[in-house]
Amino acid sequence: MQSKQMYNYPDSTGHFEQFGGIYMAETLIPAVEELRAQYLRFRDDPEFKAEFAYELKHYVGRPSPIYHAKRLSESLGGAQIYLKREDLNHTGAHKINNAIGQALLAKRMGKKRVIAETGAGMHGVATATVAARFGMECIVYMGAEDIQRQAPNVFRMKLLGATVVPVESGSKTLKDACNEAIRDWVTNVESTFYIFGTAAGPHPYPMMVRDFQCVIGNEAKVQMPEMIGRQPDAVIACVGGGSNAIGLFHPYIEVPNVQIIGVEAGGYGIASGKHAAPLTGNAKVGVLHGNKVYLMQDENGQIIETHPTSAGLDYPGVGPEHCLLKDIGRAQYVAINDDEAIAAFDALCRFEGIIPALESSHALAHAMKIAPSMDKNKVLLVNLSGRGDKDMNTVAKLKGITL
Repeated sequence: MQSKQMYNYPDSTGHFEQFGGIYMAETLIPAVEELRAQYLRFRDDPEFKAEFAYELKHYVGRPSPIYHAKRLSESLGGAQIYLKREDLNHTGAHKINNAIGQALLAKRMGKKRVIAETGAGMHGVATATVAARFGMECIVYMGAEDIQRQAPNVFRMKLLGATVVPVESGSKTLKDACNEAIRDWVTNVESTFYIFGTAAGPHPYPMMVRDFQCVIGNEAKVQMPEMIGRQPDAVIACVGGGSNAIGLFHPYIEVPNVQIIGVEAGGYGIASGKHAAPLTGNAKVGVLHGNKVYLMQDENGQIIETHPTSAGLDYPGVGPEHCLLKDIGRAQYVAINDDEAIAAFDALCRFEGIIPALESSHALAHAMKIAPSMDKNKVLLVNLSGRGDKDMNTVAKLKGITL
């Protein structure tokens, strides 16, 4: 990763100013420390980098193309919308970039068993995929609520040889799946590598996941000038934990005149309290899953349940680097509600023949909202983080259709 003089985070303790860090049970500190040491050892190792690049090219199918959504842009009558097609990756989302990187690290650390948490199921599928690819045992923790919402992905994980463990505690969603995965890790720390799915959690995860996902933004920085002769006016991505977003954003942090916009799940609207938008909803700082971040909580510090349509944005916290980017004003965070996301989902299907994930539809919806008031020569680059196959049941249900 290139060194940055002005913007150089996290620091050696894993902090992004006040955010991030390591807030873990004593029993896990050695595991986290070992992971940090091994990651720092291998991330600049030529052999590791070459193997990662090989897998991304020949297994994942990178680089993912950038596509000019001409008909959609024309229908809006303003800025041009371009899509970074992470939906075309093997397994259908950005999650595989990180899963491959962590699996290669696990292999070097001699860990034969990998565990993961999953919400929408895409990180679970990606982890099960790389476990099959490298011959590892795989256990995926998934909230019982999400198992209902994402039946096709559950079956996909099982086909790939993974054991899917339903989590019945709490809100039975991603947050609870994370808790169970952490419990497993404590118990089986010698044999097990925890492939964490987003750019949050204890240090080194926010840094490591970001580094593996930066392939998105690094490719875009080369592709955009090839396509339009310059960088875009804004880069836009949906934010749950925030790994697809930080992968696009981080390479652009020190590029002048490129606006950075993260889009959270507004659910039924911020005012309703039923959303998953800690940054837009002015959440207070708290500690969850090993790091200090903006966190949806009540006055007693209890986690508030989230209410997005898309399981992949169903997280009450957000990665520490997004918290920092908001605080220093380098990125802007907005919320898109369920209705707007579904309208964007429909529009991309009809105008471009691309079925986006509901998560990605939030980012697209914001681009569609701001494009009409912008000049026709302005360019918005949206990270299309995943494909919408997994969302057929959810969308059909919202439209009152039984599949």
